[in-house]
Amino acid sequence: MDVLMPQLGETVAEGKIVKWFKAAGDAVKPGDNLFEIETDKTSMEVPATSAGTLAAIAFGVGETAKVGAVVAQILAAGETASAAPAKAAAPQPVAAKPAATAAAPVAAPVASAPIKMDPWQEVRSPARNFGPAKLASGSFVTPLARRLASERGIDLSRVSGTGPRGRVVASDIENAAPPAASMPTGASAAQVKALYEGIAYEEVPLDGMRTTIAKRLVEAKQTIPHFYLTADMEIGRLTAMREEANAASPVAKDGTPAFRLSLNDFIIKAWAAALMRIPAANAVWAGDRVLRFTQADIGIAVALDGGLITPVVRNADTKSVRTISAEIRDMAERARAKKLKANEYQGGSSAISNLGMYGVREFSAIINPPHATILAVGASRRAPVEAADGSVKFVSQMTATVSCDHRVVDGALGAELLAAFKSFVESPVTALL
Repeated sequence: MDVLMPQLGETVAEGKIVKWFKAAGDAVKPGDNLFEIETDKTSMEVPATSAGTLAAIAFGVGETAKVGAVVAQILAAGETASAAPAKAAAPQPVAAKPAATAAAPVAAPVASAPIKMDPWQEVRSPARNFGPAKLASGSFVTPLARRLASERGIDLSRVSGTGPRGRVVASDIENAAPPAASMPTGASAAQVKALYEGIAYEEVPLDGMRTTIAKRLVEAKQTIPHFYLTADMEIGRLTAMREEANAASPVAKDGTPAFRLSLNDFIIKAWAAALMRIPAANAVWAGDRVLRFTQADIGIAVALDGGLITPVVRNADTKSVRTISAEIRDMAERARAKKLKANEYQGGSSAISNLGMYGVREFSAIINPPHATILAVGASRRAPVEAADGSVKFVSQMTATVSCDHRVVDGALGAELLAAFKSFVESPVTALL
């Protein structure tokens, strides 16, 4: 039996082996951990799904394998390896078909009986409870590959699958994509280094996370028509509510409070309430359509060494601030340890980036595709404002900027969303009703 590199998320194309728990020649049984893999965002132990003897390890510690690649083999009693697994299989060129040939239709997913799959051949989030679709040619296509093909206008009947049992996977779509104008990447490393001859510097190679961030942010700024809306809002009531809630926290035996709410916890709740009040803005861009949601799933930007990740608080509109706070703390800790599951940082209907703790007054964040909005929150401060009687008073204030995808959220809709958020911040009790 071939042991395959699993797919740990829709955007994950490869994984690096950081540890082997078994050596060639060791006996294994179902459930035994074989190796640990690491992607740009998470790490996971991969177990055996059958009993036998581990043989023909193709990728050692520190080596990277594409999703679906054979990394080793497990031989049953009396079985011998037919051939050593190859480290990389070059994708077969797709033969061009005559233009007049009609594209073979893609069959709908079979609803009567689930398609049996080895558990590590594809990992799907709970929200996608369906298997790979079967093409007229008899091969299967994974959900991610099917979506990529639709977005890029690629005829699946012309794509040869290189995944397990001939399955069409995401990398097949990438390789089959028609030549297109490449995104500008700026000067090459050699060109940049030539400008600094004779000057001492340190070269820092890009790791998987920084490479992914760079690619996605360039794509976001070049393909999403951003516009920005900014508003100042008073946070005196919100701060008072937070202080009162923290003061009421039970104290454990060691003298520490049971919980400690941050201003950001209340901001998440207020942003979720705003998205629910303005449902047309609680949406994402999906190529040829817009997806609108009936719940507010909020991604929260968490800084990591060398990058960032956005764990998602599901159903933030229905959760208490205390529950939101506990979830964020737990996911942030596991994110820094690269222990988040793919379905914990993928998806969401919007996101929040808060740089207030660094003293940043205001900024504009880049939208994380396929989201249509992201809220950028600045630091709180004391600011003078004019009172109703014409006098001047000082209030606690913060500035928030919402970045909008104009394909989904136009100016008036974005203004309504920001106004709703401001109203919940300035009258925080209304966000809890």
